[in-house]
This record gives sequence, structure tokens and C-alpha cells, in this order.
Amino acid sequence: MRRRASAGCTLALSSQVETAIVRRLSVSDSDSDSERKRRSVGRRASVHVPGLAGLAGAAGLLAGLLTTLWATPADAKPCSNPLVSTCINSDTFWPNPGPTRFATVGGTETLGQGQAGFGLVATYLSRPIVLRVASPGPGGSEQYVVDNQVTGNFLFAYGVTERLQFDFALPVTFLQSGAGTSPLTGGDALRDTAVRDLRFGLAYAIVPRLRVSPDALNSRGERARPSGAGSQWSLASRFTVSAPTGDSRDFAGERSAVFAPSLALDYRYSVFFAGLDVGARLRPVTEFAGARVGSQVTTALGAGVDVLSRERLSVMAEARTYLTFAEQHDTAQSVFGISSQPNGKSITPAEWMVSARTAPLLSGEVSFLAGGGGALPFGDAAITAPRFRFMLGAVYAPTARDTDGDGLSDKNDMCPTRAGVRGGERPGCPAGEREELHP
Repeated sequence: MRRRASAGCTLALSSQVETAIVRRLSVSDSDSDSERKRRSVGRRASVHVPGLAGLAGAAGLLAGLLTTLWATPADAKPCSNPLVSTCINSDTFWPNPGPTRFATVGGTETLGQGQAGFGLVATYLSRPIVLRVASPGPGGSEQYVVDNQVTGNFLFAYGVTERLQFDFALPVTFLQSGAGTSPLTGGDALRDTAVRDLRFGLAYAIVPRLRVSPDALNSRGERARPSGAGSQWSLASRFTVSAPTGDSRDFAGERSAVFAPSLALDYRYSVFFAGLDVGARLRPVTEFAGARVGSQVTTALGAGVDVLSRERLSVMAEARTYLTFAEQHDTAQSVFGISSQPNGKSITPAEWMVSARTAPLLSGEVSFLAGGGGALPFGDAAITAPRFRFMLGAVYAPTARDTDGDGLSDKNDMCPTRAGVRGGERPGCPAGEREELHP
């Protein structure tokens, strides 16, 4: 049997989850004259350097949100029981807003400047948290703390500059079932729905990918793809923050903010492509019946092939791991209550997934993704690694591609691989071709 979390006790815990303490920051709505003048100067400057102004505005917004999160105390949510804390996010899948080819490997493309994108990615996962408890029979019994779960991630993105993108994600659990902490505390089972921790952050293209179609062809039918940085490979960084806004009593939220920096590398050759994503999730340690989740190193690797041209069909295989630094514990019951002792073990929640993607609309700006997979057996069975997972998503990500460089985006260009003229009955087509077709 798989070990998700262990409890060497037969007696129920008597402690109950404390009432959440909500603190709000109050901001004064009065400004000094000097502050108003400073903002006025900033607005005038933004007319001359919109890229810098956008970058400064995004950085200021992120700094304000981070300050708010740091000011939130760790006990602002019902995480009072240090040994049976429900402040663990049962779903480790964080789909990134904006353009991407893989489900779990971060993309390197960003939205076009001034463009807004959105999407919805839904997942079903089975038994991400399972608890083994002592019972009269041999080997104990397994209790499904979180049994079935259906979650939707509402994704939003905005292109601040040609390289900088602001991300926002709101995950909501539409339906779930499970025993919750009732096998230990005698409390209630999981509620049917839950709001999960929202996420926001920035993505920056260090080596931006050329804004052209992945399989651009010239008029002679030959590959018109230059080699090197921006074409064969690209690199992007991402900094994501998960805010402690979820229903933590239902394993839908963390006890504090989680900071997730990462680097993503993308490589393409002909119809083949691959991606690598390396990062971290930085958080304090939280324990549930001996299973401890803290800071992690995240690694994702994927490879795929374009089965049909113009992104009409691609198939991918990918895997993601979460190397957890926190040492695992064993729990025991005595006359003095529950105790927790280190056992020298570590866990690495890991999953594999096979998926298919199609982007048949608006020159690849509207895409659909479907896939499924399960847990990878890395060492001891780990908490938050589901038995299996299925995923379905739809994303609109306007990347402002202009393959032929004629100043007309591919989605509005009737000849996207041949430079032409704007306007007319066939915008984007060469003038000579237009004259031949329409003498």
C-alpha cells in the first residue's frame, strides 16, 4: 500500500481548528502635493518611454502585493494544530497564464505588448492525500483525506512590454470528496467546494522567441526559419507568488505565501520541440500526521512533435518533480498526547503526463489542450502526488506574430508567410499577386 501520511495513533485528536483571524491593511486615501507632483511627472515620462513605465508600474504593483503578504501573520488561517495541519495545498499543478505548449513545463513566449489573454484549465485528480491509521487488522487502514477533486484554474495575462508579462491565476475547486481530518480529530469531512490560493507574478523573456509561426514557410515551400537564439531556442524567467487566500481547512490553501522563481528553456528543431523548467517553491514547513511539506526544488521536462502543420495537432510527453527538503516524521500516541519524531526519510512528489494540443484558430492564438497521467514512483509514496490526473484546457494568448514582417499580424494577414501590403480585399498579400487575382 502507498504511504501518503502516517499516524501511529488510535485515539482521536481533541484539538479543533481555530477561527481564522482576518487582518486588513488600511491605506490612507490622502496624498501630499509633492506626491501628486511626482506621479504627474511619472505620467508625463511614460509618454516618452512606455516600456520603462510599464516595467516600473508592474514592479511597483508586485512590490505592494509582496509587502501585503509579508505583513500577513502565519496564524491568520486555521493552522493551529502543528501536527495535523490542513494548511497544505493538495493540488501542486499550477498552469501558467499566457502562451505555452506544455501543461506543466513553463513557456518562454510572452504576450504582445498591450495584449490581454485569458484561459481556463480544469483538472481531475484522484487521492492526492491518503492517510494510514492504526486499526485492529494487520497493516492498518488507508483513509482518503482527499479522494476526488475537480479544480478549474482561471488564467489571466497582460503584455506589459514586448518581453514582460503580468500573470494572474484564480483556482477554484468545483467538486471534491474525502474524509478530511475526521479519522484523526472526529471533525467534519471535506466541503464540496473550495476557493484555492490565488497566484500572481511576472514572466520576462531573457532570450525572446521570434514572433513568427513555428513552421513558417516561404513562397517556395522551403523552411524560412533562421537558426540560433530566438528561433531554435529561447529562455524566460518567471516569478510567481501564491497568496494565502484559499480555504485552508479543506487542503486548498497554504499557511503563508509561497514564492516560486523559475527559469524555462525552449528548443525547437523542425517539427520537434522540447522544454525544461527549473525553479523552487519557498515556504515554511507544514506537517500533517508525519507528512511534512516545505520548500521544494521543482523540475519539469517535456518533449513533443507537431503531427500537423500550423499547430493544428501536437502531442507531448512530460514529467515534473518536487524535491522536498523537509525531513519526514513518524507520529505516536502516548499518555502525554501526540508526538512527532524525525525518521530520516524524504519525499519527492512527481507526476508524468501525456497530452495533445491543437491551435486551429486566429493563427495559433486560441489553443486547446487535453492530457492525463499519474504519479511517478520516486522513493516513498508522497503526499500531494495523486493516483492519476486528467486535464483539459482552453487558452487565448495573443502573441502578435508577424511571420512575414509586413507589419500585419498573422491572424489578420491573408498571406502570413509572404510580405504584402495593408488594406484592400486581400490584406497582407503581395501587390503583384493581388493584381493577378483581381485585374
